[in-house]
Amino acid sequence: MSQSRRVFLLSGLSGAAATTAILAMRGYANEAKQSVINTAQAKQNQLAEKIIAAFSQLPGKKGLKFWIPADAGFGEWSAMLNPDTVLFCASAFKGFVLAEFLRFVEETLKPGDKNSIANQLNQQLSRELVLDESVFSPGAPVFNPPNLSGKVTVQTVLEAMISRSDNTATDMALKQVGADRVRQFIAEIGLQNTRIPTSTRQFFGYIIGYPEWQTITWAKLIELLQKDLYEPKPILNDTITMAASPHDFVSFYSRALQGKFFKYPETLNKFRAILSLADAVALSMPLGVNGFGKGGSIDFASEHVLTFAGGMWVSKRWVYFSMMINWTDKEAGTVAQVQQPFIETANKIFTSVRDSFGC
Repeated sequence: MSQSRRVFLLSGLSGAAATTAILAMRGYANEAKQSVINTAQAKQNQLAEKIIAAFSQLPGKKGLKFWIPADAGFGEWSAMLNPDTVLFCASAFKGFVLAEFLRFVEETLKPGDKNSIANQLNQQLSRELVLDESVFSPGAPVFNPPNLSGKVTVQTVLEAMISRSDNTATDMALKQVGADRVRQFIAEIGLQNTRIPTSTRQFFGYIIGYPEWQTITWAKLIELLQKDLYEPKPILNDTITMAASPHDFVSFYSRALQGKFFKYPETLNKFRAILSLADAVALSMPLGVNGFGKGGSIDFASEHVLTFAGGMWVSKRWVYFSMMINWTDKEAGTVAQVQQPFIETANKIFTSVRDSFGC
């Protein structure tokens, strides 16, 4: 029988010799695989150290958490700096308001209705809300009080709240859903370090020291602010504030962006779509990723804040993050002076994460 030498040698390898050869090849493959894993793990550990070192250069009190859950055969990864520290979060709290508002809308949707869930959702978001002095609040670049008034759709309100951090839009959303309902949601999902105001107007009324801050009018607030007729109080306080820890933000976004708090995928799609509009996403994130989140900032008296929290999708893996800094005049300048270093640091961090986990 004619047979090539290669075929003969292959077919002639049998019994103990064949088993030994197969085990040897498997052992080599396992060693090579483990070597790759060890190398990748070492690089990821170095990445965490690099991120913490870069963020530590920013001024003031700092809190940071980046987390990638174990997924699709890949291991968990994290980078943390004071993750449980409670800091003033500024407008980043509006992500909680958005989530609970959409959950509130979900209660009106009926799966058996002749209209699809998507159509029903769009109908609810097309409802009109009143924009007038009862909801005006400072820091509203979209609704621009007192120059704009009338009626605006719910979707416009939610998008203004997230995309430009409009405080009037935020108070309109809080008025509809109820701040206590948002607080109940926050408590139910186990966020022990998170606090939100009943309205941004009440918050401003309190920190400027107005005795009747719960009922302060738009006219009175603007009068006091324009004339500097106030005694400032700490923005992080036990009465009315905007506060969270990096861990709370990551805990929230790691579930919310996966739809854990919503009944329908259509609601999740709307949640992600609105969060993708945040200006901090475009400012801080590199090309090649999908970003979702909410930032925040404030300059008040001698206190200053910059925050950004959310999630990033990069090549089949989710990255959840929170970056927070609180500082005073003694430590650095205003938000305008610190914002660019903050953005540049965030961009370098996101780029490093993209390059490390993007394949």
